[in-house]
Amino acid sequence: MATATITSKGQLTIPKQVRVALRLGTGDRVTFRVRPDGVAEIQPETIELMSLFGILKSSSRHVSLEDMERAIAHGGSRR
Repeated sequence: MATATITSKGQLTIPKQVRVALRLGTGDRVTFRVRPDGVAEIQPETIELMSLFGILKSSSRHVSLEDMERAIAHGGSRR
């Protein structure tokens, strides 16, 4: 069983064997939950990369193939 001591600032170092078992590294986040029976749980706060797909909106406007061909025919960009 791994143990840790809480500092005067309320900080806790997660023991290495627990970090390894949970695959935690520097900068990773964890969540704590206290169950009704008083048992505390720690869980990695993992985010699947693909779950982030589409959350940012592009600020660029979409250009059609015809627009691109017209720009090429007129000599490139609108400077």
